[in-house]
Amino acid sequence: MKFALTALLLCCAITLAPILAAAQSVAPSSKAATAVEARERAFARSMADRDIQSFAAFIDTEAVFFSGDTPLRGRDAIVSAWARYFDGAKAPFSWEPDQVEALASGDLALTSGPVRDPDGTPIGRFNSVWRRTSDGVWRVVFDKGCPICPAATPPAPACSAAATAAHPSD
Repeated sequence: MKFALTALLLCCAITLAPILAAAQSVAPSSKAATAVEARERAFARSMADRDIQSFAAFIDTEAVFFSGDTPLRGRDAIVSAWARYFDGAKAPFSWEPDQVEALASGDLALTSGPVRDPDGTPIGRFNSVWRRTSDGVWRVVFDKGCPICPAATPPAPACSAAATAAHPSD
């Protein structure tokens, strides 16, 4: 009887080991994605709340925000450049994530989503990379926005003509 019970437990352990290992390899990234999504939403709330000090706390000290032709490097430069967006009673824009992905290691994640004007009209899209720092806190290390992509259109005839002129056939 003791042998049968031991054999049954061993069989269960052998059967469940790969399943548990797979679950453990997936769990950190989904736990990380959940944590990063919450951080992204709180980051966006700092703009809505008009709280620049809270906004600054979400940004890594060595972060890079792409803004215009020259990237903003470091938390101080970013906060200084973004201070103008915190003037006034109403935020000039808002954002929220609709995509969140994290590495299986649980230390790096990407958030992306729409940027909206004060009336809620989509005006762009943000893309942010988050890193879990040594103190366990997620902070933005890269941020880049872009305007809404126009609908895909076929190449203009002028483009085809230019290509033909550049490479005439014999």
